[in-house]
Amino acid sequence: MGKDLRADAPKTWTTMAGLRALSLKAWNSGALLQDVLEPTGAYPRRRALKRPTAAELLSDYAAAQRWAAELFEGAGPYTLETVEVGRRTVGSNRIPAAAVFPTVDDEIGFVGKSQEAARFRELAAELDVLDPLLPGWAARRPLKLLELGSDALTSARVALWLRDNPGPGIYVRQLGLPGVHTKFIERRRQVIDQLLAAVAPGADSDEVEADAEAPVEPPVEAAGPEVALDDGAGRTPAARFARRHGFLHPPELVRFRILDPDIPALGGARDITVTAEAFSTLRVPVRTVIATENLVNFLALPERSGTLALYGAGYGFSSLQDAAWLRECEVLYWGDIDTHGFRILDQLRAVHPHVESVLMDEETLLAHRDAWGTEPSPSRAVLTRLAAEESALYEALGSDTYGRSVRLEQELIRWDWALRWLSLSKPGG
Repeated sequence: MGKDLRADAPKTWTTMAGLRALSLKAWNSGALLQDVLEPTGAYPRRRALKRPTAAELLSDYAAAQRWAAELFEGAGPYTLETVEVGRRTVGSNRIPAAAVFPTVDDEIGFVGKSQEAARFRELAAELDVLDPLLPGWAARRPLKLLELGSDALTSARVALWLRDNPGPGIYVRQLGLPGVHTKFIERRRQVIDQLLAAVAPGADSDEVEADAEAPVEPPVEAAGPEVALDDGAGRTPAARFARRHGFLHPPELVRFRILDPDIPALGGARDITVTAEAFSTLRVPVRTVIATENLVNFLALPERSGTLALYGAGYGFSSLQDAAWLRECEVLYWGDIDTHGFRILDQLRAVHPHVESVLMDEETLLAHRDAWGTEPSPSRAVLTRLAAEESALYEALGSDTYGRSVRLEQELIRWDWALRWLSLSKPGG
């Protein structure tokens, strides 16, 4: 019996390792812990075993004996149902047909998760003390509860506070709950919203799953093309959380440079940062706005008559949403030549259809082969607001026409090339 039984058992037979894999799959799906909290009546649970046929008994009786012996030796957490096989070939033999686990705890112990299950019960009981509706969330997300540990209890306290204090009108920083601070809220936004939905069934949790603890930029593909141009108070997941629950949130800031030295500004200030609300009410005598994502490009743009430069920082152009005065200006967007650059352009046109792209053409791309890089996660979104040439380049980049996930970052375009465009495009030139 010192031989590795799994080595000579045909792949079709359920070995001890195979049986454990079945139970572990149930654990990893959360099903075992769900049954701990909300028994389904599934136990005793019978797990059928793939077993030798009569022909296999005849051809390799010794291997079948070893296979059965391993399962019988492992009995304890389970009992074995047997069937009679081989009466007409090798004589009557009773071999394992199913493993039966009397209780969910027996199956949990079989996969070595008893300690985790005990911790789960403890956490669920503490949630129940806070509010009897909270264990319902734990039953739906048992593995999440284990992952969060005590953070789940703190998140639940925040959820209960939000239920009892709708529209608090304070900053998250001002919450006086033990262990709760801004960074905690940022990490646990989704869980807090889920728990709030559990204790306040009328709460709308549709927006919760969309946030999903995702990084701010780039937006997830599942988001619609308008996501980056949400109002300034709700562009980021943190801002949406604040708006959803009536917290105050720092206003979105807009940075711009006045490139025309003849336009009066704040004293000698030319590089100015204001709130998005203030930007929307500006009355600056400019004819052209150049929006760029790259800070160095923004800072390096030369003096230009009747022109304002706007710094957008990737998907950060939501400040344009309410700036109606831009409709009277020529608005130029200079972004990366990659799929996300064109996606941002498409989003800008959702608010200001007259936006034009600059330095985002095939000629510029091909003239800078030596500066090409690789786009980590190309966009697959369907963009409906691109001009024909822009759309063709977007499709070519997405289909790897020039190479795998090619991108040309705007800061890698030769400055003399960029200045030549600026010179040709001077107003009235």
